[in-house]
Amino acid sequence: GTTQLQWIVDAYTLVFSALLLTMGHLGDRFGRRRALQLGLLIFAVTSGLATLSTTSNQLIGARALMGIGAALIFPATLAILVNVFTDPKERAAAIGIWSAMVGVAVAIGPIAGGLLLEHFWWGSIFLVNIPVALISIALGALLLPESRDPNVGPMDYAGLVLSAAGVGLVIWAIIEAPTRGWTSPTILMAFAGSVVLLVAFALVERRLVHPMLDVLLFKNARFTAASLSIATAFFALFGFIFLITQFLQLVQGYTALQAGVRTLPFAIATGIMSPVAIALMHRFGSRAIVTLGLLVMAIGFVIAATVQVDTPYLGRVLISMVIIAAGLGLATSPATESIMGAVPPDKAGAGAAVNDTTREFGGTLGVAVVGSVFLTVYAPLAVDGYRSLGLPPEFESIVRESLAGGLGVAAKLPPDVGAQLVAITKGAFVDGLTRGSLVSAAVVAVGAIIAWKFLPTGTKS
Repeated sequence: GTTQLQWIVDAYTLVFSALLLTMGHLGDRFGRRRALQLGLLIFAVTSGLATLSTTSNQLIGARALMGIGAALIFPATLAILVNVFTDPKERAAAIGIWSAMVGVAVAIGPIAGGLLLEHFWWGSIFLVNIPVALISIALGALLLPESRDPNVGPMDYAGLVLSAAGVGLVIWAIIEAPTRGWTSPTILMAFAGSVVLLVAFALVERRLVHPMLDVLLFKNARFTAASLSIATAFFALFGFIFLITQFLQLVQGYTALQAGVRTLPFAIATGIMSPVAIALMHRFGSRAIVTLGLLVMAIGFVIAATVQVDTPYLGRVLISMVIIAAGLGLATSPATESIMGAVPPDKAGAGAAVNDTTREFGGTLGVAVVGSVFLTVYAPLAVDGYRSLGLPPEFESIVRESLAGGLGVAAKLPPDVGAQLVAITKGAFVDGLTRGSLVSAAVVAVGAIIAWKFLPTGTKS
């Protein structure tokens, strides 16, 4: 069912987000290379479980376990970089390349997935993870030095539990809000509960001599503004990706592989601009470059808002994607450097976990909010159009739910009526895409204001 399909994706996101702070701290405590290799091993094993799954529930469980591995991997990668490259300029350059790889992965993933699905069976998208993870484990053992926090205190069990529960609950509420309703009692209680848990986490951490996360870091304007800048960038980005991938496949008719290939310029632009942004940061300061990057993203989203049903890919669609990607590269690598530069190297895992958590929180919230805004535009237009054709009410809810549903209903109708419904639902989708793109533009514009006001003004990071 639709709910199970949703949770095949969201089970990973929920567990990954909830455990990032915990796993970042454990990496600092027990060794970052060890955390990375353990995470890769878990990811390989659980990818195998996903490949062997025969039911939706088994696949959901495997995806949740993959989130544990990913939560170990991501903070460790950035923390290792910070401890290997101790010179500030070398560290910044390494972070620029790291940020570029994150941006490239966003675009390469759909291409690889589309290629595998076109030539193999669905399980191949998980099976391919296994050799990649095993090769990475071997290379890590040969090339990576071990590092850890030399000043650890007693295990902060309360912090581990409260952070995971608080972040996990707010992510669950964000995921479920579009389905249950943003003002439903369950969602409001979940948001309230997450606030209570995270406030309790902050109070516990402030009382400890050796906390898992020094919450006083959030008093550092550089740290907090950079975190908010990344959150707004990924809010807008993931909300837009949620819609533009559907536009390419359902409106313009590309296959999964063809749509993935058309995101390749996004990867190229991000890969180029992330290291360039670090060089510009050294000359003009992080405030100017992060602000510029977010404003460039806003311009890209405004261009995307002008796309119509018959707009060719080689035009405003491609231009908007390249501009958004360039802005992402400009904004996120200096912002990531600002976060890691504000954190002592001994606590690099915790700092990296905050960086990753802001990305996941922003991205998850972006999909939920932009998706909800889209649906408030698409659903009434699609339903009104459906009713205007005098069609039976039993299929109305399918048309209301998504463009894919509307196209599925249209395929079962007589050709002339079906063609009219296709035109109606595609037009409604593009109107929703316009509204969603404008919301993304507004969010990154707010992020630009925050970056300009609170990030450091000097020419050094």
